[in-house]
Amino acid sequence: MYLVLIRHGESVWNQENRFTGWTDVPLSEKGKKEAECAGELLKNAKIHFSVAYTSVLARAKDTLSIIQSVLKEDIPTIEDWHLNERHYGALQGLNKDETRKKYGEEQVHQWRRSFDVRPPALTKEDERYPGNDKKYQNLTSDELPLTECLKDTLDRAKPYYQKEIEPKLKNENVLIVAHGNSLRAIRMYLENISEKDIMDLEIPTGVPFVYEFDDDLKVMKSYYLK
Repeated sequence: MYLVLIRHGESVWNQENRFTGWTDVPLSEKGKKEAECAGELLKNAKIHFSVAYTSVLARAKDTLSIIQSVLKEDIPTIEDWHLNERHYGALQGLNKDETRKKYGEEQVHQWRRSFDVRPPALTKEDERYPGNDKKYQNLTSDELPLTECLKDTLDRAKPYYQKEIEPKLKNENVLIVAHGNSLRAIRMYLENISEKDIMDLEIPTGVPFVYEFDDDLKVMKSYYLK
């Protein structure tokens, strides 16, 4: 069986070098082209999917939609907030270079790449608080983050993957289109990547990453499609 992970194409805030997190921004023109290229790579690889998973954020959903249009396949799709990008707290919307000037290179690197250091939190009164978004109206206050580190993202993405996605891999090929940090969390689980080594894992936008599993769901091979 095959599992394919794809980080969404470049968003307009990726392009502007801003912290995005749960902010719902669209793909850039480059991001749309990256999604088309991902679709072409999957088409050439002749991998057919029984189900696709994505987050509730537009940049991931639109990437998946473009991929499906290239494949000319209507893949049953499940959207879930557990696959959202990590929440960047009070950094959301800020320019990364300006944030480095304000807080220092080392501090920003820790916020971005460490396993368990959270950025400054939002307050519930902040307009950016996810409880103000109707997409999350069914979530409890405990489920709505004010900020997250990668550990927090792992704590929601890993159980969701184990319960909802992993069982399907026994007899189905699965596509996941999500975000840099939710996919880092899944790869950390599948590859037993340490908390230290995960800091160095970069996931490019719009490039399919393939796992091949044996009957016991052990990873036999993993590689980027080119």
